[in-house]
Amino acid sequence: MDTRRIKLWDLPTRLFHWLLVILVAAAIVTGEVGGGAIEWHGRIGLAILGLITFRLVWGFIGSSHARFTSFFPTPSSVRAYLRGQWTGIGHNPLGAFSVFGLLALISLQLATGLFSNDDIAFNGPLSGLISNTLSNKLTGLHEFTVNILIALIVLHLAAVLFYVHIKKDNLIKPMITGWKEVKAGEGKPATGGGLIAIGLALIIAVAAVYGGSGAWISHPPQVDAPPAAAW
Repeated sequence: MDTRRIKLWDLPTRLFHWLLVILVAAAIVTGEVGGGAIEWHGRIGLAILGLITFRLVWGFIGSSHARFTSFFPTPSSVRAYLRGQWTGIGHNPLGAFSVFGLLALISLQLATGLFSNDDIAFNGPLSGLISNTLSNKLTGLHEFTVNILIALIVLHLAAVLFYVHIKKDNLIKPMITGWKEVKAGEGKPATGGGLIAIGLALIIAVAAVYGGSGAWISHPPQVDAPPAAAW
């Protein structure tokens, strides 16, 4: 069978993927450890916020195969995939559900984490904008949904291993090198997603991190306590 090598995943998409793997793992570990590690948990969360924001923007202005429109699952594409008639080269329709599910769950974790607290020494950077009661509810949701996130990650990894070892379709290598071997005449190389798009996505990502950090919230100036009365 004649094959050719085409460019599938651009560098920003690949960097996003592997940085997200590392940071999500670190966030889960520091969240479970708690204590002094919770401060790092917050910092890692802000870094993930920047990554997710970048990917959401990149999903609209990035290279062709990284755009959400190129792999958004539709009833017809799912039916074609289940019948073995799907001929795409990027995320398949079922894999797309996993991608969007992970993005949604991580986004929910970020949103709840920014307003959460640990009832001891850590408060999310935006927790001061809401009541303590609501912050406690969001904290509970944050702690609950991480279990769903872990389950989806395990399912995602199992699916990747299934494709690599059973279906003999190495999904990992293209996410490392950016290139994929396809049948001759099948698929088109990735196009678009130049430096201007990268710059715009980075600017929006940095703005999101700044917003999530709470640095823009004005705090009342600290007033020194009056000196103790002399007796």
